[in-house]
Amino acid sequence: MIAPITYFYTMESFRKIFNGTMLVLFILFAALQYNDPDPQVWVPIYLSAAWLCYQAIRNVYIGWQYSLCTAVYLAYAAFLFFTTDGALSWVTVHGEENLVQTMKATKPWIEQTREFGGLLILLIALGINWFYFRRKKG
Repeated sequence: MIAPITYFYTMESFRKIFNGTMLVLFILFAALQYNDPDPQVWVPIYLSAAWLCYQAIRNVYIGWQYSLCTAVYLAYAAFLFFTTDGALSWVTVHGEENLVQTMKATKPWIEQTREFGGLLILLIALGINWFYFRRKKG
């Protein structure tokens, strides 16, 4: 059995390392959007997630920010999943064509599926923090 103090210390360490890693990745992802067809959409999305990770490192949880970002990410993910050339189309119509064969997305379903994957990463990071802060608060 892990002593409660040791458990808290390990969770606290994990949270800081996880959020530090995600912070750097999301800033990097935002910087890589310069050649994307819609950087005005993706730079704010990635930077907002980076901000939430930074706040989590500082042990700050602002519920409405998590709720807003989660709602936006989920809505956009649903759109990218069900749109004509979206992630669902990639699986059902295009036979799960290789997404990383080239960095240039020459087909719309490849771009939509990559963006859907980015949103899943964002949602997982926010979900981990949300569960941590909810558990800590409760």
